[in-house]
Amino acid sequence: MASSSYWINEMNTLECRLKAALHKIADFESGDAYVQLLKSKNEIVSHYLKEIRNLERALAEARIETVKVRDMWFETFEEIEKEHEKAIGSLQKKLDQMEKRALAAEAARDKALDDLTAAHRKYYEIATELEDEKGRNLKLHAQINRDYENSSIPSSRSVNHKKISNSREKSGRKPGGQPGHPHHARKMQTPTEVVHLDPPEEILTDTDFKPTGKEIVKQLVNIHMVIDVKEYHADVYYNSKTGEHAHAAFPEGVVDDVNYGGSVKGFLYLLNNDCCTSIDKCRRFLSDLTSDRLNISKGMINKLSRTFAEKSDAEFKKTFADLLLTPVLHTDCTNARVNGNSAFVFICAEPDGKALYFARENKGHKGVKGTVVEDYQGILVHDHEATFYSYGSDHQECSAHVLRYLKDSIDNEPNLTWNKQMRELIQEMVHYRNTLDDSTEPDEEAVKEYERRYDEVLETAEKEYEYEPPSPYYRDGFNLYKRLKKYKDYHLLFLHDLRVPTTNNVAERFLRAYKRKQAQAVSFRSFESIAYLCKGMSMLHELRLEGEENIFERVSKIFE
Repeated sequence: MASSSYWINEMNTLECRLKAALHKIADFESGDAYVQLLKSKNEIVSHYLKEIRNLERALAEARIETVKVRDMWFETFEEIEKEHEKAIGSLQKKLDQMEKRALAAEAARDKALDDLTAAHRKYYEIATELEDEKGRNLKLHAQINRDYENSSIPSSRSVNHKKISNSREKSGRKPGGQPGHPHHARKMQTPTEVVHLDPPEEILTDTDFKPTGKEIVKQLVNIHMVIDVKEYHADVYYNSKTGEHAHAAFPEGVVDDVNYGGSVKGFLYLLNNDCCTSIDKCRRFLSDLTSDRLNISKGMINKLSRTFAEKSDAEFKKTFADLLLTPVLHTDCTNARVNGNSAFVFICAEPDGKALYFARENKGHKGVKGTVVEDYQGILVHDHEATFYSYGSDHQECSAHVLRYLKDSIDNEPNLTWNKQMRELIQEMVHYRNTLDDSTEPDEEAVKEYERRYDEVLETAEKEYEYEPPSPYYRDGFNLYKRLKKYKDYHLLFLHDLRVPTTNNVAERFLRAYKRKQAQAVSFRSFESIAYLCKGMSMLHELRLEGEENIFERVSKIFE
């Protein structure tokens, strides 16, 4: 029994040592580097567990024949112990090697992490510099590519103005009118001279030719300047008692030795102001037409604008009152030049109707003062000018400007989708509005659907800008989204009220007429010159609207 206890204790000792070795193996186990070690350890443990089971069986048999096999057992145990110690020593050696390799791998990993951190820091520095450079490039790109298609810049001032190529395919036909097209004949004039052409002699002598009673009429039209000079003679009488001289009164306007009538003044005024011809060219042109008989002074031509404005002041005030009563009014302003300094010209116009120009030294509320807008109580159509929101009862912003700004956003923010969706939607709404006539009421359901889609696009814009915030170098697209959201009712008023146009193109056309004159004059010498010009342009437009008489004759009568 003592020997059995001994063997049991030895077995327990071996198991404890084995467990200690297993714990030690587990302590050094870390990551992928210990997986192979764990596998080897498990194989060894499994091997020795198997041997232990064999020993247990042998021990059970030995218990039966203790005496018989005791000597043999001692030898076997000694051999097993030696092999076990040898295996443990080999395993420990391997563990030591694995620990060294793990420490080396850990050190290499720490170094790699440090290098990676430094690389990340360098990457972020370079990425930040790259983003800043991209932002600056984006800003420059947006500035360089601003033209009449994506901003308020006129096409005449656009650097990148592209000539629109003719995409029409060649038909192979000759230029000009084609067979069967409507003939637009030149208007026949009342002849001042009639010339009858004699037939050729060979026709008169040939008896086969008989007169038909028909004739072919063709006209040769020329123009020439005719100077109509009416000379007044008044006999002078002398009072022998008082020494007084007296004569018949001359007609109104006949003051100087040589006076110019309304036709001369009207011709020069229209040529200078309506045709945007310089004063020097007006003088030279009239002199050439009259063979140098009429050589008008520059001072006289320059005074015509003031004279015309004063003589038509009553009509100007009447038009002013009429515009106050119109339900819809277009308005806008543009820059003017006075001796190199800035001034402003405001336009107030009803849709396809009357219009008035106003010269102002200031913009904003000071500029609005004295114009139709100041006391107007109807619907104002304008660009996004904050000043105009203080006047009128309702507002409609110009859709053409919004479309151009959306085009600019598409060019500079190509990754976004809201700008493309909104541009297509506004174009669709404008097309729908243009299909309606004055007798048709807007479909409420269709209008509600447009407004719902409008809100959906704005929601898309909000999400896209949350995911991709606007660049500090280009915020026009984001600002446009905010504006479309804040002023929604003023962008979609044309869907609810058919009196309201979709754009402010009427006002822009009127201002372009003024710009043509300024391009010719470059800069006016005084603010009064612009004021007289504005009144004159207003009245010329009024005269053309009436259309009852030739514009030249109307202007000439005003100067009489």
